[in-house]
Amino acid sequence: MPDEFDMKAMIADYMERGFLDNIIDMFKNDRRLYPLIGDLMTDERMRVRLGISALIETLAKEDPGNIAASIPSSAALLHHQNPTFRGDAAYLLGITGRHDAIPFLTGALHDEHEEVKEIAKEAIEEITSHADKP
Repeated sequence: MPDEFDMKAMIADYMERGFLDNIIDMFKNDRRLYPLIGDLMTDERMRVRLGISALIETLAKEDPGNIAASIPSSAALLHHQNPTFRGDAAYLLGITGRHDAIPFLTGALHDEHEEVKEIAKEAIEEITSHADKP
């Protein structure tokens, strides 16, 4: 497997070009890619960040057994200095549907930016409304 930097760059470039289905297949076939999610969400290209959200939405449904591997890197963004990235991280954690994301989101309820707090609150509500997931 190429080194982590090369892999992140490749995934981001593919995402920008609209190859979401290919990236979904890559993640389904290689669980080691899930920890790259957090770094990919800091890409300056909006299309890449939107694509990562679509990726997580799809993988939460199609690869629920592995989606938990994206939580640590997404949760780390909750401490990023940029509030946009913190809000994006809270959103991603919510769409995983995983109850093990709630402790991270609970901390974000005290963020200095109202938007981040609101997204974290909505993410917790989304997760708890699906009580059948771990």
